[in-house]
Amino acid sequence: MKIKLNNQFFTDNSQEVDENTIFVYNHENEKFIQNAKDNNAQDIIKSNDLKNFIDNSSIKIVGITGTNGKTTTAAALYSILLDLGYNVALQGTRGFFINDQRIEEYSLTTPVQLANFAHIQEAIQNGCDFFIMEVSSHAIVQKRIEGLKFALKIHTNITQDHLDYHKTLQEYINVKNSFFKDDTPKLINKDDPKVRFSRKNGFAYGLDNPATYKVQAYSFKNGVHIVLQHFNEIFNFTSNLYGLFNVYNIVAAFSAAHILTKKPFAQIAAAVENFAGVSGRMEIISHNPLVIVDFAHTPDGMKKVFESFTDKDIICVFGAGGDRDRTKRPIMGKIASEFCKDIIVTSDNPRFEDPDIIVDDILKGIKKQDNVTVEINRKKAIVIALSKIEDNSVVLILGKGDETAQIIYDQKLPFSDKQVVQELLD
Repeated sequence: MKIKLNNQFFTDNSQEVDENTIFVYNHENEKFIQNAKDNNAQDIIKSNDLKNFIDNSSIKIVGITGTNGKTTTAAALYSILLDLGYNVALQGTRGFFINDQRIEEYSLTTPVQLANFAHIQEAIQNGCDFFIMEVSSHAIVQKRIEGLKFALKIHTNITQDHLDYHKTLQEYINVKNSFFKDDTPKLINKDDPKVRFSRKNGFAYGLDNPATYKVQAYSFKNGVHIVLQHFNEIFNFTSNLYGLFNVYNIVAAFSAAHILTKKPFAQIAAAVENFAGVSGRMEIISHNPLVIVDFAHTPDGMKKVFESFTDKDIICVFGAGGDRDRTKRPIMGKIASEFCKDIIVTSDNPRFEDPDIIVDDILKGIKKQDNVTVEINRKKAIVIALSKIEDNSVVLILGKGDETAQIIYDQKLPFSDKQVVQELLD
């Protein structure tokens, strides 16, 4: 892509260079350096040197990484900081936002490096105090965040995902942990046994283990009520969100806001209460009957959703993405069998994989299948789930969240879990 920073053009595509454009390279595209020279590039620089062409000193960059919870934690922190009166930009899976306006639609969790700098420059031009970004494991490996100076790094959790790319769980864990090896201020989920980090400038939050921001108690009733301790101070706040994992997400956002702004706890608590959640993340589509859509697409993500409804008879609709980590599929099936009264296994985004093969992988993890229905057509699967509702039921439709398309081969066909449910219930 080609961008303009401070009246200077940059590109990472050697075919786009000319005498007015600087070619930026890293280990992904350095093999095209000679091609850039042949096309008369104005100059050739390493990606890490891109930071020398833009002054980021006026904005605080916050990076959030983890297997689950990045999007909700980022959106919550964004909402809190806006309510506290700051100008804020947010970049992540759901798009690029500045001061409550969507500038760009859905994209990669973390864009390529040039896009990061272009977005940061746009945020600075709009007077933003903070730039909040989701950081994926792919972005860490591919050095898409190289050259960025973070004011705070936030860790949510590390569980199995993306093994189609990282090959082994340990490699994936190591990549995530590498983000926290330096002396940058960092906020760590102390309850995650897999996290490793430099303790210098370290803060922590958690429910089970000692932490800088320690949840002493919580209860669910019309959302969640949390009692949080910070050294000798104990205070209460509430959130409209549902689920134990959202306790972690909200506490992470609350703690980050306090670290970044030093605002009184009462002000931050009031801002938390205004955060309504993220579309497609534990989103209640109907209260009666209770139907919820969530993006959970990993074993740990599914388990945390199920654990939030142990007092309910769970009817679950889910599948697994094609051309992705196959090893997690039977694990997802096993976890569903441990928590759900009824399971409807369906298609997610099959891409170029045969949906029947994906379903078979899931079924390998389910020993007793007398409560399992297989329906590849996702809309029909939702119809089946809604037909099974009884007084104490909750229908959980997992995997796609607020996605508005289903990816079959290379086509994106219009499909929304939320819209299907609303049409069926209406």
